[in-house]
Amino acid sequence: MAIGLRARMVLLLGVLGLAGCTASGPAPVSDRGSVRIAAARPAAPQIVPSTNGLHTVQRGDTLYAIAFANGLDHREIAIWNRLESADLILVGQVLRLTPPPGGVEIRPLDDEPAPSARPLAEPVVLSEPQGVWLPYSEANWGRASAPHPVVAVAPVAPAPAPVPVAPPPRAPDPAPGGVVDSWLWPAEGTLAGRFGAAGGKGIDIVGQRHAPVKAVAPGKVVYSGSGLRGYGRLLIVKHAGEFLSAYAHNETILVKEGDLVTAGQRIALMGDSDADRVKLHFEIRRYGKPLDPLTYLPERS
Repeated sequence: MAIGLRARMVLLLGVLGLAGCTASGPAPVSDRGSVRIAAARPAAPQIVPSTNGLHTVQRGDTLYAIAFANGLDHREIAIWNRLESADLILVGQVLRLTPPPGGVEIRPLDDEPAPSARPLAEPVVLSEPQGVWLPYSEANWGRASAPHPVVAVAPVAPAPAPVPVAPPPRAPDPAPGGVVDSWLWPAEGTLAGRFGAAGGKGIDIVGQRHAPVKAVAPGKVVYSGSGLRGYGRLLIVKHAGEFLSAYAHNETILVKEGDLVTAGQRIALMGDSDADRVKLHFEIRRYGKPLDPLTYLPERS
């Protein structure tokens, strides 16, 4: 009897325990505290080159980043969309990336052909005087009164030969760096990728993780983030003369958008974000068009 009663009590306690597990209501909080795990934030949409000439602004986009991804000048996009400022774009706004009919295209002056002299389509027609004033005399009166008057025409000096006009001298091509006094190398390391190789828009410098990445010239940080596909953690710095420099695949970014930087200032640490190895991908652009950085950077010893 005692054994049977004890078995029934154990069974009853087990049932009550199961009921407690399935009961509704908050679970008791342990006195030792709890750790809250924040849900991972969804990755921001990345900017990719447009296939239809339009771009819908996403959170974190900047006009410089949109222009950079599409190989355009940010001022072109601002003009085509009648933006008052490069900073005034709104999430959800649809920007056109092609000029409207009769739109303005921004082109550097040094890309324009130099004016040159060219011959006229038709020769110049020189008209001679049909008569001249003669002093009064009987002889001159007789000539003028004759049925077929003979008019004495003063000899006309031949027109001087046209002096060839040399075309105005063309402004020399801007020296590497244009209005930038000098350029510095952005990082120490081994040159591994060159401009134009396999479609490359810049150069790759392979180095050590956390090696300093430096600004190549004075300027203003106009983009800092990971919103451009294939560039990882990216910095874009605007320089004088409408030049941009870009620093990709960083491990850590040390500056923020709007910061003014000096030549040689540490702006990031080298890494391998969105890359197959630790390296810095570096680009120079002017009016949105990629240029060969080795044309602008000083020669290494």
